[in-house]
Parts: sequence; structure tokens; C-alpha cells
Amino acid sequence: MEQRTLTFSIFRYNPATPEIKPRMQEFQLDETPNMTVFIALNRLREEQDPSLMFDFVCRAAICGSCAMLINGRPQLACKTLIADLPDHITLMPLPVFKLVGDLSVDTGTWFRGMCETTEAWIHTEVKFNAKGEEERMDNAIALDIYEAERCIECGCCIASCATANIRADFLGAAGLNRVARFLIDPRDQRTPAQIFEVVGTDEGVFGCIGLMACDDLCPMQIPLQTQLALVRRKMMAAALSCKCKH
Repeated sequence: MEQRTLTFSIFRYNPATPEIKPRMQEFQLDETPNMTVFIALNRLREEQDPSLMFDFVCRAAICGSCAMLINGRPQLACKTLIADLPDHITLMPLPVFKLVGDLSVDTGTWFRGMCETTEAWIHTEVKFNAKGEEERMDNAIALDIYEAERCIECGCCIASCATANIRADFLGAAGLNRVARFLIDPRDQRTPAQIFEVVGTDEGVFGCIGLMACDDLCPMQIPLQTQLALVRRKMMAAALSCKCKH
């Protein structure tokens, strides 16, 4: 492989020092074999600028912390190979989320709010018995739940969503995927009509305008289009049953 000299144009801004205006800063770095954007950022911080801020935890596309805009596309830095990118690489923080500094954003607060809004826990009157046998479940249903649970809360789907970029109260694909997970789960005793009261609005399932960038850019390749269709079908049926307030 021919070694390239890469140019990184990186967004810089620290809200703690507002007197220093947002700017783009360029760095030069020699490409190495099997380099990812995450490896490049670590080298830049270690070798050139220790003040550079970005997030990471697992380095294995599991935690979702290192999501950012890479040449305009929401992607995981640890999963994006430099070999697949041009010589000039632009890095910016994900939109929608609160900026912590440079490439670091606060996805945790957003996802916590989403979970509280969607009431993302099992609703049941059955009391937990620590000594009892685990409730059995059909394998196909368990696999469908697992498919939704593969979400690593990286925020790529939210950052790529046109509606989420316009209105801060939109649940986005991550929120609707979470709702789908509980609609599938037979242990959750909520009716579709009850869930409609939570997501049957423009802030929820009917706010999606169908561009499906979320489905295209999910790094875990979760079928978000399918999940959205499931929730929309269930909510439409609940609305037509005339049991909802909206």
C-alpha cells in the first residue's frame, strides 16, 4: 500500500472557553496499514495536540461512543477505515446532541430522556420471583427482541434524521426502535392504545418523513425501516379503534 499523507480538518470548540470562536483546524498525519479514524485521532492527540476532545470506550464498535460526522456522514470512528477515505478528511461532531467540546457530544442525556418518554421498561402486574423459573419465550420472538436490542445508542440515526435536526422533541429511529422492542415483548402488558398515548404524535411515530437515512447509516445494520413500519402499523390500528385520546 502506498503511504499517503492525510489532511484532517477537525471542528474545534470548547464551550468552557466561549471567547475562542468555533473553527476548523487542520492536521497532517502519515497513513499506516489498517488505520481507522479512531487510531488517527489518538495519534493526533498523543503526537500533536493533547487538547483534542473526542469520545471512545470500547474501540470495537460496541459502545457507540466514537460516533461523529466523517466527511459529512454519521459513522463510528473505530469502524471507519482510513483506506476507504480520501486524502482530505473532515471531522465534525454529531448534530442534535449537546456539544461537550470538539468532536465530543452528550448522547447520554438524550437517550435517557428518550427512555423516560417512551417508558422503556417492562410494564407488568406480575411480581418478580427471584426463586421462580425464568419465563419461557418463543425463539422467534426472542430473536426479534434481540434484533432491536442490538442498538448501541451511538446516535448516528438521530444525527442523520431530518426531523430530529429540525425539532428537538422528536424520538427518532432509536426511540421508535425501542418502542418496537416492547411491542414485540409478550411480557409487557401495555396495550397498543396505551403506547399510542406515548408515541402516537408528530413527536413520535408520525413525525418521520420517510427519508430513511437512519436505516442506511445504522452501523449495526438494524432494520430500522422495518421497526418503524411495525410501530406505525400498530399505532394506526390503535387510532382507528377509537380508544386513544389524540
